[in-house]
Amino acid sequence: MKTFLFATACVVLAATPHLADARRQSATDTLYAELDATALAWRTGLGQLRAGEVDAGREAVRKASAQLLSLGGRCEKTHRCDVSRVFAVYDALMQEGLNLAAGDEGFASTGGTGTGGVLGVMPAAGRSVNLLRGKEFATLIEMNEPVRAAMAEWLTWMRPSLITSWENYQQMRFLMWPEYQRAGLPEALLFGILAKESNGRVHALSRSGAAGPMQFMPATGYRFGLGYVNGFDTRYDPQLSARASVRYFNERFAELGDDLEFAIAAYNGGEGRALRLKQASGGRDLWDPAVYGQLPAETRDYVPYVLAAAWLFLHPEQYGLEFPKIDGAATVMKLAAPASIYQLSICLGGPRDGYYRALRNLNPRWEPHVIVQAGAELRVPTAVPPLYQRHCLRGERAELAVNLMAAHKPTVGPTATRQPAAAAAPSSSGGSYQVKSGDTLAAIARRHGCGDANKLARANGLRTPYVIRPGQRLRLSGCSG
Repeated sequence: MKTFLFATACVVLAATPHLADARRQSATDTLYAELDATALAWRTGLGQLRAGEVDAGREAVRKASAQLLSLGGRCEKTHRCDVSRVFAVYDALMQEGLNLAAGDEGFASTGGTGTGGVLGVMPAAGRSVNLLRGKEFATLIEMNEPVRAAMAEWLTWMRPSLITSWENYQQMRFLMWPEYQRAGLPEALLFGILAKESNGRVHALSRSGAAGPMQFMPATGYRFGLGYVNGFDTRYDPQLSARASVRYFNERFAELGDDLEFAIAAYNGGEGRALRLKQASGGRDLWDPAVYGQLPAETRDYVPYVLAAAWLFLHPEQYGLEFPKIDGAATVMKLAAPASIYQLSICLGGPRDGYYRALRNLNPRWEPHVIVQAGAELRVPTAVPPLYQRHCLRGERAELAVNLMAAHKPTVGPTATRQPAAAAAPSSSGGSYQVKSGDTLAAIARRHGCGDANKLARANGLRTPYVIRPGQRLRLSGCSG
């Protein structure tokens, strides 16, 4: 009987070849409807915040944020669902809410400026709001010998690194700080982690495979919502990585009884080790020699470094530390002509470090040497659009930038060939491909019909985070072209 029913079902499905597609489309439409409803819930929460209904508004925004993350994950697994649509909605909602006054209980509405509207103008007064579970964050930092020693290093030979971390963070603050603020986590903790992990460089990559501004390992990042989306590793996204670190810390605080030092130790040395030490500590704190001595050497340095950077973030004036004033406002600029981030950095000019790091951090999906086509939108500091119009579309500096980007370093050796610096045509022969500057594993897999980056990585024995280098030759086994 079961065999008969199965055969009948197959006949029915064969007679209606579009039924499966219709069902898939229905699932996609349902997801899009949920996306619209979630966006409405988010905006309702913002309205409550503006009206002074703080608790209800924050809870509504928190739930909507979690639902958007869930929808993004479901969309990846749903046929014909456009993941970029989910992220576009999220970005639009963030733009509406990012002008939250750091010391205020509600959102302040402002008019947008710039070519695409201001994405975030967040006052520096946010440093005064630093609570952890209702306690002043500064009171939770024990000014013991390890922390004082770490502070001495931040203020001497590591001082340039601390200042650089501050500058980079200010450019990304409108993306990262709201994630911590909504969760009730202190900004000083975010800065301390960022300074020690990456110096605020979005594309930082460690030898062990940790990546991004908050340095997530692939498996840990995946647990907290990070991974590959359309070939882009979202561990490099400052907003998404900040959100993932919030989820990580909230999980650790719940597991470790809101113990700050143990939670920071877990971030570096692993949550399993931190939990075992906490459970075996007999109520002693992390600094007890019997506990502290069991930490790996790297973690014994890491915890005081993070706490010292957080303390200096809160009290720079006590130590004669002057953090430079940085205008962290950003806007969206539409390119009028093709250009790479490198090319834009040259023609824009600017003081000291120029705009390269800001452009790189605000646009993590674009490799700096890859040509971005006209019409594409980039996040940029608000000072950039007029400079772009003046120096990057025409004139001597625009021509100079194009000329410099056309230059390339000579390759020494009998097989040296001269390749264009900005773009290189794919070349494969004998089932292999030589990696060119600007290539990503996902892009190579897509061009050569290899299925996906994971399949190509397995064929070449690559382990996450799939780092490839120009000149490297990949086997195209199982690829169609």
